[in-house]
Amino acid sequence: MKQLEADVVVIAAGASGLAAAISAAEGGASVIAFEKASTTGGTGNMGMGPLAVESRLQRLKQIPLTREQAFKIFMDYTHWRVDARLVKAYIDKSASTIDWLEEMGVEFVEPAAYFPGSNFTWHLVKPSTGRPGPTASATMMKLMTERAQELGVQIHLQTPANKILKEGGRIVGVMAEDKSEETIQANAKAVIIATGGFGDNPDMIKKYTGYEWGRDIFSFRIPGLAGDGIRMAWEVGAAESEMTMELVSGSAGITDHLAVAAAFHQPNLMVNLLGERFMNEELSGNTAFTANAISRQKNRCAFMIFDEATKKHYEEKGLDRINMVFPSPVIDNFDSEFKQGLDEGNKNIFMADSLEELAGKTGINPDGLRKTVEEYNKACETHDELFYKSHEYLKP
Repeated sequence: MKQLEADVVVIAAGASGLAAAISAAEGGASVIAFEKASTTGGTGNMGMGPLAVESRLQRLKQIPLTREQAFKIFMDYTHWRVDARLVKAYIDKSASTIDWLEEMGVEFVEPAAYFPGSNFTWHLVKPSTGRPGPTASATMMKLMTERAQELGVQIHLQTPANKILKEGGRIVGVMAEDKSEETIQANAKAVIIATGGFGDNPDMIKKYTGYEWGRDIFSFRIPGLAGDGIRMAWEVGAAESEMTMELVSGSAGITDHLAVAAAFHQPNLMVNLLGERFMNEELSGNTAFTANAISRQKNRCAFMIFDEATKKHYEEKGLDRINMVFPSPVIDNFDSEFKQGLDEGNKNIFMADSLEELAGKTGINPDGLRKTVEEYNKACETHDELFYKSHEYLKP
């Protein structure tokens, strides 16, 4: 068994783990980081950038949101079912965190809003490959890794921690195992758990949220997110609390085709298996709201429907809304992408020449669908009296 010593041991070297390791090392501590994967960054490699309030970049754009306003928005949104002091610290330190990252060489484009009507708090990383988009923050992870190594942080890849050591009521280190299956005992004055959630653990998802992976939801399933840190913390006496999963998208199986994904993130008619509308589609840009609404429907599924006229409108005049995650301003390749998806056997997209045919392919109640389309088309001429959708987004 190999013995190691450090002031601080960090379990996992993703975005939070690297930040913790760098901060500790900048403060003069010796640091060891154990990472299960073969590379650093974790889910940070899949992101686009962090949140910040009252940052230098926001001041340059005269974005008026204050830390106090952001705190109140956050706490109202969560109904105070969160750690208020932690939220306050997160918001208060967010602007200086952007400065800290910029000092490492991370570049950001101007702040963005995640969905229409939201605040401009999203600080999108400018990737080394060019335009911001999915995986842009991998550039940030690379620079953070280099900074950690420069400070002498010992990063052990393919070396998952499996046990937190406790003696006399104090945490004194961790046990880990490297890729050769050699056991490592790392003694430390402090241990920081930065392992993330359990998106890659279908059993935990089912047990603690009630959702069944692959049927009810498709999670942000980064390999290795098995809830290891949560389990280890429980084993040494950490309290269990309510488990949640944030539903961040109402779409599944179309994200490989950007034009199709962009089109299906527009505020078009949405129905459930009964053929009924269930939300104001204008809010579909808020993926959390959309997924929450879908999760309440039969079989936790829903369908967005638009016709050839709407598709031509998008092709000729552009999309109604640009999505930052699927930033496709035009969809002139929609037909080819859609056909490719059908040819590949994608079970989440459908094409039909009539409502009856569409109902047959999807399992939507045909009578309910026909009635809803009739009501929706009338609303397009006058006013949406059901969910008060803005007229500009009503397309028959």
